[in-house]
Amino acid sequence: MRQLLFYTLCLPGALLTAACQPSLGNGQVDRSFQAVNVIDENNLNDIMLTVADPNEAVAYFQRALEDDPKRIDMQRGLAQSLIRAQRTTEAEAAWARVAAHPEARNEDRVDYADALIRQGQWEKARAVLDKVPPTHETFKRYRLEAMAADARQDWPRADSFYEVAAGLTTRPAGVLNNWGYSKLTRGDFSAAEQLFTDALRNDSTLFTAKNNLVLARGAQRKYTLPVLPLTQIERAQLLHTLGLTAVRQGDVDIAKSLLRDAIETHPQHFDEAVRALAALEAG
Repeated sequence: MRQLLFYTLCLPGALLTAACQPSLGNGQVDRSFQAVNVIDENNLNDIMLTVADPNEAVAYFQRALEDDPKRIDMQRGLAQSLIRAQRTTEAEAAWARVAAHPEARNEDRVDYADALIRQGQWEKARAVLDKVPPTHETFKRYRLEAMAADARQDWPRADSFYEVAAGLTTRPAGVLNNWGYSKLTRGDFSAAEQLFTDALRNDSTLFTAKNNLVLARGAQRKYTLPVLPLTQIERAQLLHTLGLTAVRQGDVDIAKSLLRDAIETHPQHFDEAVRALAALEAG
């Protein structure tokens, strides 16, 4: 009985204590949920921009912009997704909207220039890059500056920008390959060979650089393959490239020998090399 009386007396105190605890108001609850939603949305945005199917990502950002068309982060996500989906015409328009946004950053203008270059609009890209202050020193900015200078055959400027870009990345193979190709088109075959070699030193799997290296060597009448890690198929393809280079140099007998080697090296039927050799032997 005493126990029952004790619990009865304590109950109002317990209720009073509970009533005195601070409760979350509706505004605080809303803000808490908004914070969680922002975190979830950011995670989802990152997924859409990296591992999601590019066209699904485009649809996702388009839906988000229907609800809030002025959000620059969603505009940016749409533009990036269009680039990933290789929908370059739409991407150019999307990046133009981002670059014109009041909250646009310098990297947005660089990305807009990149979209223009993908469309072959070199002069327009150059005008966009000219609006980026020189203090914005990034690998992508200088790589695009180099490509734009290349397009207008401003070689000293192109070389300067390629050199800076190569120094701003820990993975310079791609830009070294581009720089080498620029030298190749100018007829500076020795410099091109060195740049392709440097590119492969940084990334020995870059087949484009391997093929370009063979072109540079062939243009100097160096008809042997350099020491490179090659699969059997790659070796056959490079022998084929070297053979065609020999034809252009007028070294037909050497070309025939290289094409025969390519056919014998390839583990399957190498139709392109077979046809090229047949054409040469037919005169």
